[in-house]
Amino acid sequence: MVVDNARRVLHVSATAAASASARGQDRNMASIDSLTADGRRFVSDYHLATLSTIGRHGGIHVVAVGYTIDEGIVRVITSDGTQKVRNIERDARATVAQVSGPQWLSIAGEAIIERDPAAVDHAVALYAQRYRQPRVNPQRVVIRLEPDRVMGSAGLFA
Repeated sequence: MVVDNARRVLHVSATAAASASARGQDRNMASIDSLTADGRRFVSDYHLATLSTIGRHGGIHVVAVGYTIDEGIVRVITSDGTQKVRNIERDARATVAQVSGPQWLSIAGEAIIERDPAAVDHAVALYAQRYRQPRVNPQRVVIRLEPDRVMGSAGLFA
């Protein structure tokens, strides 16, 4: 894998590092904890992102989302039954990407759908801290993305 001055690639867990090693990727990359102050600000300021999933016919389905990162986990709140939820239930691969001017970040991994009320409440609280209190939605679920690969612009990572 080539890493140049324009981007850094990192793996965010020992499991992901082992998986990356099995795919021939560098195990010695930093963790998401290596975000610089600018990187931490970038993932906590009010920025929307895109969520990309695999559609039922194999095409990429991309939608705008708000997301949060807490303890290395990416969370997106949404309504149950949406296309993104159905896509993840069929194929867990997903990527959240954020761009603002010259800065960018892409977080890829496997996602699951959480319907547990406590998990939904936690994700709503995180969302409210970053964005605003979302409207009441009794059909709300959480897309929980376990990152295994993060790429971003230079300056976001130590």
